[in-house]
Amino acid sequence: MANASRQAAWEFFGAELKRRRENAGITQTELGARVFVSGGYIGQFEQAIRKPQLDVAQRIDAALQTDGIFERLWRKLIKEQPYTEYFAHAAELERLATEICEFAPAVVPGLLQTREYARALFLANRPFAADEHIEELIKGRMDRTRLLTDATRPVYWVVLHETVLRIPVGGPSVMGHQLDHIAALVRERKVLVQVLPFAAGAHPDMGKMMWLMEFEDAPPTVYTEGVLSGRLLDESAVVKRVRESYDLLRAVALSPEASLALLLSAAEDFRRCSSTT
Repeated sequence: MANASRQAAWEFFGAELKRRRENAGITQTELGARVFVSGGYIGQFEQAIRKPQLDVAQRIDAALQTDGIFERLWRKLIKEQPYTEYFAHAAELERLATEICEFAPAVVPGLLQTREYARALFLANRPFAADEHIEELIKGRMDRTRLLTDATRPVYWVVLHETVLRIPVGGPSVMGHQLDHIAALVRERKVLVQVLPFAAGAHPDMGKMMWLMEFEDAPPTVYTEGVLSGRLLDESAVVKRVRESYDLLRAVALSPEASLALLLSAAEDFRRCSSTT
């Protein structure tokens, strides 16, 4: 669901909450007291400024006797959303891009991940999550990876810092398989991968992921991500600076041939480690 339609759906949630609250003759403060949030929060829910947690939506249903409508809406808008809200728009643009250039400083990019690697990442971030939730997240990630097998797939050029190749996410066996998967995509000429080795030392945008997207009929866009946050930037001067930084990264990275050799060597190292454990 695109951002605009999702926002419209949240506005419906808020309008329906307001209508049912007023029909029940309850103020925002009174409803807030019944569901253990402030009246101000209820007002923000009604204006679609904030989104309630599931337990709050359930308590609203109980307080207003709405037969579970707000829980069902919540599950439709949040629980079934395959991507985090801050990434959803970027995921939509990803499917429209004609070219994607990415720098990954620590983690294999989502488009290149195997199911096992993705599972290990999600479990590390959500150690108490139910299996069903983890599976939903993995499905969303795997749905994204199909972009690289489409006939109309974008040109995808990625620079991986050598750190990405050395962190044993999921253990040696999982990591070895992950690197073999990337190597296979390279050999099939579905992606172009360069590795920025440790020996390169200081480099542009150290520690910062960057993701540039080009489109046929729209200006280029940059996506950056932080802790539980993401930003899409399309101001031309900013995009130009990011493109310059990315060009510098490609200049100091290993050649595609040397990068593939390093990928295969790292995969073999993990296989040896796996066979001895």
